[in-house]
Amino acid sequence: MTAVASSCSPPTASPAPLLAVQGLAAWYGAAQVLFGVDLQVGRGEVVALMGRNGAGKSTTLKAIVGLEVRRNLGQAGHLRFLGRDIARCAPYEVARMGLGYVPEDRRIFTDLSVLDNLEVGRQGARHWTDGSAAPHWTPARLFALFPNLGEMPQRPGGRMSGGEQQMLTVARTLMGQPLLVLLDEPSEGVAPLIVEQMAHTIRQLKSQGVSVLLSEQNLHFAEAVADRAYVLEKGQICHHSTMAALVADLPVRRQYLGV
Repeated sequence: MTAVASSCSPPTASPAPLLAVQGLAAWYGAAQVLFGVDLQVGRGEVVALMGRNGAGKSTTLKAIVGLEVRRNLGQAGHLRFLGRDIARCAPYEVARMGLGYVPEDRRIFTDLSVLDNLEVGRQGARHWTDGSAAPHWTPARLFALFPNLGEMPQRPGGRMSGGEQQMLTVARTLMGQPLLVLLDEPSEGVAPLIVEQMAHTIRQLKSQGVSVLLSEQNLHFAEAVADRAYVLEKGQICHHSTMAALVADLPVRRQYLGV
């Protein structure tokens, strides 16, 4: 354990932005998917990572946390969270630092109850680098945020709808007390009411200073929650602007998003 932990560098004095990625490349086996991705997320900021299917959005999130892909940053690249170099950190180490990840395929424990799924994700209280307390999530607070879950605390995950499972996945991640949440396709394949609940959740996180980097194809959803947007095309960032500027830029939307 000690040898693994030592691969992560100590924090620097001024960790701004919260997440800084430069020159990120990633492969599935021999197939390269990302080519020098650069992006940043500030404290309390919601950033949308947009693009068509297969553009590399989900791969970018997996590469940041170190899951399922082989990544490389080159000589001039870096991958920093809270001022720490996390390029050689294991996924569990990154999670313990306060970087949460909500996968697109949910990955709940179907045989466990809602409460037990939440307990699996539990971590202790956190503080920001300036010493102030970060938001602390408990089952009671999460049931207030997701009333549907509060009505079924003992229901097994396998007996929930897809939208309810999506809520549970987000809630389980929040039990890890994240300072930044990587949220993969939160509006994909769920009912409009659940989509609105997800938008409300993201706005609540932002209001408490928690940052969100979301992979998203739904322009209307992203417009409702995001401050800035990066657009991916064939594994490269092809556009970066405020969310409002992207919405207003019809040629860019048509070229890279098809909307």
